[in-house]
Amino acid sequence: MIKTGICGFSAKKELIYSTLDAVELQETFYSMPNTEKMKKLRIEAPENFDFSVKVFQGITHGFNSPTMKKAKNFTPNANVGLLKDTKENLELWENFKKQTSVLNPVIYVFQTPPSFGSEDQLKQAYSFFKEINGEARIGWEPRGKAYENLQLLLKIFEDLSLIHIVDPFKKKPIKAFGLQYFRLHGKGSGEVNYGYNYTDNDLFELYNIVKNYDRVYVMFNNIKMFENAKIFKEKFVG
Repeated sequence: MIKTGICGFSAKKELIYSTLDAVELQETFYSMPNTEKMKKLRIEAPENFDFSVKVFQGITHGFNSPTMKKAKNFTPNANVGLLKDTKENLELWENFKKQTSVLNPVIYVFQTPPSFGSEDQLKQAYSFFKEINGEARIGWEPRGKAYENLQLLLKIFEDLSLIHIVDPFKKKPIKAFGLQYFRLHGKGSGEVNYGYNYTDNDLFELYNIVKNYDRVYVMFNNIKMFENAKIFKEKFVG
């Protein structure tokens, strides 16, 4: 099973619904979600169309993160964010999950900032994910510094059966069984190159990577995401 999708509504919804398999909601990262809006999305989308949800930045990022200033329905403070296993952060997650549950998300996408990854922070992440483990399908996209402590990172994914979210052109998932979830940020030397336009050769290479997994979501996250996802699905996935 290969399902193709994009991160955000970069084209008309009707076109996305009729062409692709899934959308990862991005608005839920920037502000706490609105239940009525989530219900409307689920009603308007085809029954077999999947949603994944990017988790609110107030849970995953620091209170001084640049985009936090624009967050709606939320007042940042030092007791939440950065996957802290505090009562306040866990309650924020419960509220977030409640607001988005109507979508029946195939996965909740936790993405931490590149600066996140000290030993103390990873131990904190372990405690947080352990606390919410089993409540929903959880995926985590660690970045940057987190990969400097591979042993502890491996323990988190193996012990807690989290889905390791990666860009398949950059890394292989630490845990490569069960459902896989790939986010494609553009080829290049850095972690992201959003302006990149995938060629047919790139997409053929991508197919040869992902076809080896039993169940996988391939989610494009670049400027040409819809066009690239459409070609990938039509030419290679079928």
